[in-house]
Order: sequence, then C-alpha cells, then structure tokens
Amino acid sequence: MPPNPEPNLTANPEIQVSMPEVVKFVRQLAHDLRNDLNAAELQSAYLIEIAEAGELKDEIKRLRGMISQVGTNLQSLTVALGQPRLTEMPYSAADFVDDLRQKLEANYPAESAKVKWDVQTDEAELQIDPQLLLPALLELFGNAFRHGRGEGPILVTARTENGRFTFSLREPKTKFEHSTEQWGREPLRRVSQGHYGLGLHRTRGIIEAHGGELKARYEPDTSFLITTVTLPLAPPAP
Repeated sequence: MPPNPEPNLTANPEIQVSMPEVVKFVRQLAHDLRNDLNAAELQSAYLIEIAEAGELKDEIKRLRGMISQVGTNLQSLTVALGQPRLTEMPYSAADFVDDLRQKLEANYPAESAKVKWDVQTDEAELQIDPQLLLPALLELFGNAFRHGRGEGPILVTARTENGRFTFSLREPKTKFEHSTEQWGREPLRRVSQGHYGLGLHRTRGIIEAHGGELKARYEPDTSFLITTVTLPLAPPAP
C-alpha cells in the first residue's frame, strides 16, 4: 500500500466569527482599555497637582484631553456595535425634519448649503426616539459628503402619506461600484482611519427598531444614489 500522504500543514482555512462574538470581544476589549485609560487619566491629574511650571501643567492637561478622547472613541465604538434601545415619544414629522435640518447645518455648515429640500409633511405624528433617529439620518448625509461626491446638489424629499413617513436622499456620485443589495447589513466591510464601517449598519438597526425600512439603489444612467427611509406614522389618537 502506498504511504499515507503527509497532512497539509500549510492549509489555513478562513476563520469564520459570528457578529455577536465580535461584539462581545470588542466590548470586553474596550472595557479593559477604558480601565487602563482611567488609571492614566487619574495619574495625569495627580501630575498636574504636583507640577510647578505652568508650561508643564498645560502639556499635561493636553495629554489628559487626548486620553479622554480615546475613551470617548471607544465608547462610541461599543455603542455602534450594540442593539439600539428606544425611548419613544410623540414627535411631529414637520418638527423632525426641521430639527434634522438644524443639526445638519450645525454639523456640516459648508456642505449643508448644497442640500436642497422638498418637504411636504402635514400634521402627522411619529412615535420615535429622536436622540437615536436624528443622528442615524445625519449619518446618511455624512456618508454622502465623504464618499464619491459628484457635482450638483444633494436632493432631499420628505413626505407623509398612506400612513408612512418617507425620507429620500438623492446624491450625485462621481463613481459608484458597490452593490446596494445588502446596504447597511455588512459592518466592518469598509474600514479607514476613524471609520470602521459601522455607521450605516447602526443607522439601519435604529430605523428597523422603529419599524421602518432602509433601502438604496443606484441609477447608472443619471449617476445618482438614492437612499430611502420609511417609517410608520403614529396611530391616530382615539
């Protein structure tokens, strides 16, 4: 009989890790790192107290601020990975759009001037958590401003009809080669400095937690990416 073949010691099949396991790991890692950062921040506070030179105190304060920012970034990362927990309240659709416009202007003062709004909302009410939903929709604008922005304005429409609130973002693209089939369902796929591919995933999670839908499609003939958010209106008061 021929000898048994040697086992393939170089084989390295791709390791598959489920998203819940990734979330658990990141949360534990962030918790451990924050403990170390808290200790470093306390130590820097002590150094400020014993430092005599004013210039040295200023440098230590800057160092303390940098340490604090790292902790804030870790907290933001764990929040982005977690399941949204809603605290809902009645909110008129018109007020929601107005608040979104104000936050957009505050966060993106230059870019917001190139956004055109077409708003036709009546007195319909939403039942939402604005502390979560407003940042979620701002994330759509942030992506539009950062990724492949084409010439021309971004067109926004907001409607309330047939028991639904529909919000649509129509953005010109210079180049778009991505599939929209799994839009917002593929976290950690596109990673760059300070961005980990979690914003759109978090946005989808928040919208779906409200009973809504997030869809996207690309029109190659016009080079527009169209993102649509639909949310149920609050039922009429008895």
